[in-house]
Amino acid sequence: MARFTLDPNTPPELTAAERARLEALSDAEITAGALADSDNPPLSADELRKLEAVRRVRAVRARTGLSQTRFAQAYRINVARLRDLEQGRTQADSAMMAYLTVIEREPEAVRRALAKG
Repeated sequence: MARFTLDPNTPPELTAAERARLEALSDAEITAGALADSDNPPLSADELRKLEAVRRVRAVRARTGLSQTRFAQAYRINVARLRDLEQGRTQADSAMMAYLTVIEREPEAVRRALAKG
């Protein structure tokens, strides 16, 4: 077995033959191949929903340009809770998702509302 390290800046490229073989596969063949792969089975609908929630939490924070710690401080979210949400260890409830929507749409209004003073 050969070991190698992937460089994210220069991912491996498919040969022309490999690309042609992949492009020739039908959706049914792709699905059958995925279902047959016991090491990497397709995600269930529930797993896909969880990943979507994770992506949404990360995206809202990323739009602010803040680190996890700064975001948590600015919007009074427990930083451990935020990390758990972003890493998919826990799921955001409807109140947290609503709060993230408000932060996404009106971040300065939320900061003003939370300002001490």
